[in-house]
Amino acid sequence: LDTLDQPILLEGQEVIATGSIGIVIYPEHGDEINTLLRHADIAMYEAKHDNSGYALFDLNYVEQNQQHLSLLAELRHAIERNEFVLYYQPKVEFATGTIGHVEALVRWMHPERGMIPPDQFIPYAEHTGYIRTITRWVIEAALRQRKQWEKMQLPLTISVNISARDLMNADMPKLFAGLMGKYGASPHWLCLEITESAIMGDPKRALGILEELHNMGLYLSVDDFGTGYSSLAYLKKLPVSELKIDQSFVFHMADDKDDATIVRSTIDLGHNMGLVVVAEGIENQATWDMLNAMGCDLAQGYYISKPMPVDALLKWIAQAPWKVLKA
Repeated sequence: LDTLDQPILLEGQEVIATGSIGIVIYPEHGDEINTLLRHADIAMYEAKHDNSGYALFDLNYVEQNQQHLSLLAELRHAIERNEFVLYYQPKVEFATGTIGHVEALVRWMHPERGMIPPDQFIPYAEHTGYIRTITRWVIEAALRQRKQWEKMQLPLTISVNISARDLMNADMPKLFAGLMGKYGASPHWLCLEITESAIMGDPKRALGILEELHNMGLYLSVDDFGTGYSSLAYLKKLPVSELKIDQSFVFHMADDKDDATIVRSTIDLGHNMGLVVVAEGIENQATWDMLNAMGCDLAQGYYISKPMPVDALLKWIAQAPWKVLKA
């Protein structure tokens, strides 16, 4: 895993390739090759799902794998059965207390299992490529909602997440152009959040697609900043307007000096590069006060609000102590 984690120089660009390893022991986990390979495969997906790097096979994984396969089969029908819904989490501007942005987060309302959180189905959607179908649904649902807000004179910018597989899709700019034309959307209606690791998977290709999206006027953000491997030399080439500090650094910054130092340095870095800086994962007043003193631009987290369906969002906006951006 350490060897795989080293950057690879490919056509002048550094590429990061990580690994997930499934381990089996003969004869404890099988007495013939096909069984061993099948069990190693199951363990490997468990490692991938947990981001643990490796996993030793366990019989419990078989039942879990069967459940995952069942879930994956049902996932393919979730859109046609209208089981997906968007939840929205507001972002507040520190300096003015204004709400001008929300992040759209997909939720799966399963008729029998109840609400299934993204971490239980998005990784499998990405692995199978079905994430492209989900992404298209999210973009269209967000644009449809934003068009309704335009009629209500509620000019909120909606952030949507773009996965690594989406970013490698050469048709992504064409998809956005088509859907934006369909809904008469202005570029400022959307902000596209791309993870640092997704960009660095194939930097050259990612840069080309991001340039196309940027030239369309779309607002681009680097999500989960600080957890990937991007060099500053490459980051400055990206046509992004926003840097989003990963919540793992924000959660404990009020009690952890190292996290606080990382956050302060990231805010300074972002501002020096002319970027808006967002902190996610704010859960208390102490963290809010520290980020405000550091000059962070936008705040997101449970201290402000949990993600909520659109009807709840509108009620929350009407009662919230924050100001709402005016049309």
